Amino acid sequence: MKTYIALFRGINVGGRGTLPMKELVLILEGLGCQNIQTYIQSGNAVFESVTSDTARLAKSISTEVEKRRGFAPHILLLKLEQLKKAIAKNPFPEGEKDPKTLHVGFLASVPKQPDLKKLESIRVETERFQLIDSIFYLHAPDGIGRSKLAANSERLLGVPMTDRNWNTVRKLLEMAKGSDE
Repeated sequence: MKTYIALFRGINVGGRGTLPMKELVLILEGLGCQNIQTYIQSGNAVFESVTSDTARLAKSISTEVEKRRGFAPHILLLKLEQLKKAIAKNPFPEGEKDPKTLHVGFLASVPKQPDLKKLESIRVETERFQLIDSIFYLHAPDGIGRSKLAANSERLLGVPMTDRNWNTVRKLLEMAKGSDE
C-alpha cells in the first residue's frame, strides 16, 4: 500500500462544487482506498491505495465525483515523499512563525514558460515568492486575500495549481506520516 495525499481544487468554495467529506470517504472506499482521513472541508484527503498510477487514480476519483455531484474537480495526488520534499525545500522558513502567511502552490507540472518577470512586477514589497520545480512558494506577510501576486500566480505560471497554507501542509504531513507507519 502506498500513502497518498489528495489535494482537491475548488470544492466547497462559495457554494459551488459541493462535496461533503463523508461522501468523499465513500467514493475513495469504493475505489479500494483504505485508512482514509480528510482534513477541513476544502478538499484534503490522506489515504492508502495499492494503485501506483497516480494519474489514473486521480482521474478515477474525479470521474466518481462527477457521477455523484455533477462536476469533475481537478485533483492533485502527492506521494508522501513529494510532500516531505516540498516542506524541506521551503525557501522562507521565517514564514513558518505565522503559517497563514506562507503558502505552497502545488502545480500539476513544472511550468515550461513561467512569466516570473510579470510575477515580480505585481508583488508588493513585503511579498516574496520562489518557484522550485513544480512548487510555488509564496510568503505574504500582509495577507493573501488582497494579494495581486496570489490572484495571478497560476495564470502567470501557466499550469494548474492548488494552494495550501503552511498549517494545512504541516497537518497533511502529520496525517500522512501516521498513515504510513
